[in-house]
Amino acid sequence: MNPVDLLQQLTPSPALLLLLIVIIALVESLALVGLLVPGVVLITATASMAGHQQIAVAAVMGAAFLGAIVGDGLSFWLGYTQRERVTAMWPLSRYPEWLAQGARFFHRHGSLSVFLGRFVGPVRPVVPLIAGMMHMPPRRFTWANLLSAALWAPAYVLPGYLLGRTWQRLPGFPEALEPWLVGLGVLVVLLAVTFSWLRHQTHHDGLVYRGLARLLRRHPKGRWAWRALSRPHDREPPLGTWLLLLTSLTALSALTLVVLHQGGPLAMDRRLDILMDTLVIPGLLTLSHVLAELGDLYGIIAMVLPWGLWWLARRRFDALGHFAAGLLGIAALNTLGKAIIGRARPDASAHLADSLAYPSAHTSTAVVLFGLAAAFIARELPLHRRFWAYWGAIAVIVPMALSRLVLGVHWLSDLIGGALLGLVVCALVQLAWQHRSRETLRPCPWWALGAASLALAAARVVWLGPA
Repeated sequence: MNPVDLLQQLTPSPALLLLLIVIIALVESLALVGLLVPGVVLITATASMAGHQQIAVAAVMGAAFLGAIVGDGLSFWLGYTQRERVTAMWPLSRYPEWLAQGARFFHRHGSLSVFLGRFVGPVRPVVPLIAGMMHMPPRRFTWANLLSAALWAPAYVLPGYLLGRTWQRLPGFPEALEPWLVGLGVLVVLLAVTFSWLRHQTHHDGLVYRGLARLLRRHPKGRWAWRALSRPHDREPPLGTWLLLLTSLTALSALTLVVLHQGGPLAMDRRLDILMDTLVIPGLLTLSHVLAELGDLYGIIAMVLPWGLWWLARRRFDALGHFAAGLLGIAALNTLGKAIIGRARPDASAHLADSLAYPSAHTSTAVVLFGLAAAFIARELPLHRRFWAYWGAIAVIVPMALSRLVLGVHWLSDLIGGALLGLVVCALVQLAWQHRSRETLRPCPWWALGAASLALAAARVVWLGPA
């Protein structure tokens, strides 16, 4: 099966797509589970696919409306009938502050909390549960549930639906590229959701953590392995980071063996390269050049410099050292990998004439830079908000990687290999960071440092040429 056929099969049928929208809206509104699911991202992605398939917008909004009503209704029923047992259920048993936050919101707004809470991310899945525990009259809850869902469904569905209806109408966009982009979107969402789910399951109360702990502790050698994996200060192994390291390293090794065996570009590389030559969207080439300059040596220095100076001033040599080790490590591995593989680029401008292709240094460096930034930021956030840091990193990394295809300087497999190599380095740096107890990085002027990085990055694009 060729790659295009496989990508086309990843696109759900209209009926299945509507069912997915119902399920996502239901799960996002469902007590306990909804706190751990990036519902906004999933709704936007599925609504975009529905718009691309030109499914009736009323059907899409109706599916979201139905799922939201059922999700809130089940949450209310759970609180109404299991009032005394709710606090012992995972994840509230581990994170009771979520329940306390929802209770404060309910007491502050009374009956209106059910209506208002649907639009307030941190308390959305908890307020119906609290309303049930407080024995709010079911009739009053039902009216608030219906009215809020009627406003919530179009607000959450229409932006993604509009995106799906309009992106393929861009001038100069070849129709043959559509299945590739749809497949890429589906793959990114699936991988991100899987990572998010596994990240929660590898915490102390997660299924993966408990199952592995039970398995290893049965035997003396297993207990030794468990202690070897554990951090000295709390004896809780960072299973999520170990899982990321093992999966990304395995995938990188397999892909590199395929690349070595092939000797040249893969079939999917050649096919996509031909399609990219037909892409003539106005401004896309200019944007790709900007992203390429942001991802080169000068761009990386510009973005990192304010944070490095801040850590120096605060004497946080540990954070600075780990970030520097990650960036220097990925630079060394990129150089070594290109020299060993020796793969030629599909095309090269003058400043890349002597440079090789696999792995993509721009992609791997972006994964390390923004992946580590997301990991450090996520540690300072509540568990149910951490996915925003990772989705933000993905939103930056993917365009930077795809710009290399637009410029014609890399094959698709170069980008995949670069991303996997970057994930390996991210996991190694995180394991080193997690090996001992660390003080919080707060207080930190996040917005000021971010603005400084953007200003320096803009100056780099305006005043400096390619590195």
